[in-house]
Amino acid sequence: MEKDKSTMIAMLQLLRKYNFKETSELFKKEANIDESEIAELKPSSTEVESVLSAYKDDSEPTRYDKAYTELQKFVESSLDIYKHEMGTILYPVLVHMYLEMVYQNHAEEAQSLLAKHSRGIEDYYQTELNQLSQITKREHLAENELANTFKTQQFNRRISRDTLSILKRFLGEEKPNNHLLMKIVSAHVNFDIYEGVARNKNQIEATAGSLIGEASRTDNKAKVYYGLLKEQDVGPVTIATEDEDEEVGTDGDYRPKKKKTKKDNIFSKKTKSDPNAPSSTRMPLPNLRDIDKIEKRKAMKEALKRVTLGPDSLPSICFYTLMNSVNTAICAEVSEDSSLLSVGFSDSTIKVWSLVPQKLKKMKDAEQLADVLCESDDVLVRMMDDKTAETVRTLYGHSGPTYSLSFSPDKSILLSSSEDGTVRLWSLHTWTCLVCYKGHIFPVWSVKFSPHGYYFATGSHDKTARLWATDSHQPLRVFAGHHADVDVVQFHPNSNYIASGSSDNTVRLWDCTTGGQVRLMTGHKNSIYALTFSMDGRVLASAGCDGRVLLHDLAQGHLIAALSSHTAGVYSLTFSRDGNLLVSGSLDCSIKVWDYIKLYDELNVEDANVSHNPDVKTCTDTYLLRSYGTKSTPVLTTHFSRRNLMLAIGKFDANLS
Repeated sequence: MEKDKSTMIAMLQLLRKYNFKETSELFKKEANIDESEIAELKPSSTEVESVLSAYKDDSEPTRYDKAYTELQKFVESSLDIYKHEMGTILYPVLVHMYLEMVYQNHAEEAQSLLAKHSRGIEDYYQTELNQLSQITKREHLAENELANTFKTQQFNRRISRDTLSILKRFLGEEKPNNHLLMKIVSAHVNFDIYEGVARNKNQIEATAGSLIGEASRTDNKAKVYYGLLKEQDVGPVTIATEDEDEEVGTDGDYRPKKKKTKKDNIFSKKTKSDPNAPSSTRMPLPNLRDIDKIEKRKAMKEALKRVTLGPDSLPSICFYTLMNSVNTAICAEVSEDSSLLSVGFSDSTIKVWSLVPQKLKKMKDAEQLADVLCESDDVLVRMMDDKTAETVRTLYGHSGPTYSLSFSPDKSILLSSSEDGTVRLWSLHTWTCLVCYKGHIFPVWSVKFSPHGYYFATGSHDKTARLWATDSHQPLRVFAGHHADVDVVQFHPNSNYIASGSSDNTVRLWDCTTGGQVRLMTGHKNSIYALTFSMDGRVLASAGCDGRVLLHDLAQGHLIAALSSHTAGVYSLTFSRDGNLLVSGSLDCSIKVWDYIKLYDELNVEDANVSHNPDVKTCTDTYLLRSYGTKSTPVLTTHFSRRNLMLAIGKFDANLS
């Protein structure tokens, strides 16, 4: 009892020392201590130290180095089956030790700690560690975005139950520095526990690399309706094809009838209901106008002549080279029917070229339009002024570099995004800006039209992606969750979802109807700049600065393949129109063609969906069909025409010769 009394008096003196007057009075009253007892029973200095030891701040800089060294030795001495999974906590522990030491004004010791132990951290984390090393004062912590991300977000690690129990046993041992380790791990690392055998090094590295660690199972629990919508009826396509055959003449007689019937069956299959597709009323989509139905029928007629691509039938490539624009051309986009090419430049201008013999005409003025017969079938052609026909048009309006472009499905309007924080909608009939959308307050890196038109998506430096409608000045949805710039956005083929790729090295899938995140996919080691969905909508391909092409299964959010062959960043990904091939274009002046259908056929997708550790296909040589090199021309974009001719655009760089 005497010992307890002495401890309480020591605590009371501690409160008085730091001038907690009200608290000390309350404590004195509750502990039933009077002043005479304080005078009679003065605690020794050792007793005061023992009381303070429980509240001692772990601010001794040498303790951090000793604690991390002990953790590192424990990981290295663990059994091989657990070692790699155990080692995944070294990076977040080192980061938070550094940040704590800086906060406690031990900047020199923190720099020494980072320099000593950062060599043992994986290469793909070195960029973040270099950025953190610039933080040397407490004031920097509040201003640095990377530090704020680490402070506000737990680092997620998937770990087997056996591995975690071994780690807990070590942290629970009565060692001087284990309290410090336990505090950091429990506060800043979130363990997503699974039953079964611990993952090996390749499985861990396949999904590592993002700022927040790995995706947890709860991130990918929501159901995703990745199927395609039932196509709206656009009228008989076969009749139109027969008419065309008459025009073709002898070629029509030569074409086998069986092949034509088979192609018709393909279109009839598309109209069947997909069990994984969303309901047609889930996302309000615009009805097809007459002009849209005509364009659809035209697309179907073109598809009847489509070449089926594969290992024995590689695509022909038509490459457009932009000359004298290595420092000015930023982005390029080809319209869905491959008739128009637009390029955005650093001087804020946009140029649009015609890729077909028909030149770009401007709509007639109001007086001339009054004489046009509205009931005629070719009213749109009559509305255009033949005297204004040009091969290229230039659009002016932005006040900063143009970073992204997107044609509407009917190629009547063009969207552009810029450093000035705006998105502009341009009429390709009048060649003027119709709307300026102001929602983002920072540069807008990416803009993309929905496959069904009307809606479009944007990604910005403000870390958000947004859903817009062409007839609304304000965004319909704001998708917030990324921890760095949203560099690229892409619509799912059914327009119910938007994928976004970010500089936080993650890919996320957002539900347009709810605004919520339904998938989080990791695996990239650097920023992501290209996204595309497979023709059936089930697989999402992504690529970026790390030069790798990753394939994700949307059913469960698993990474199913990682293809590494490029030596520089990949800025373009495109599936062929028949869905058999995947093409990637890179800054290493090459286009690579991948055998996607072979890769997908070899995947046991159903087994992968029930497994916690699905195997990731990494055998690049097996799936790489061909690599096409350009002459000192980094590739900006790739595109497949309706007949599966590949179009590619690049800018010649004489410095690479």
